[in-house]
Amino acid sequence: MTDNTPEQAPAPRRYRTLPEKVGSVVLGFESIVVFLAGLVIFGLSALPEGIPRWWGVVAGSVGFVITLAASGTLRWRWGRILGWAIQVVIALGAILVPAILLVTIVFGALYAYAMIGGSKIERRVQQQRREAGSA
Repeated sequence: MTDNTPEQAPAPRRYRTLPEKVGSVVLGFESIVVFLAGLVIFGLSALPEGIPRWWGVVAGSVGFVITLAASGTLRWRWGRILGWAIQVVIALGAILVPAILLVTIVFGALYAYAMIGGSKIERRVQQQRREAGSA
């Protein structure tokens, strides 16, 4: 039997800004690196005396979950601030393992470009759309 109800067009997808798109990719990849950094801290026994080694894996796992969750919150202002806070926390991890400073520099620069450069590009695109719409 056929259903005579008219087909509904799927709802249009929400517009995602460039900082949201690129920032979520950066945080997604960074979440993997954060987990691997936790494994490195565990493997090198880099935690101070008195703290069990397995806390490195716990910290990496929690960092993974928080960073991955933050990648989905970039549409809101607080999500972008959370992304910056994550960059600071990862930078503090360089106190335990100095090699993490390299991760901080690389992903911090990528995140900064996604947020700052992406916002500039997004403003330019919106301006061009307004000009094209009024022409």
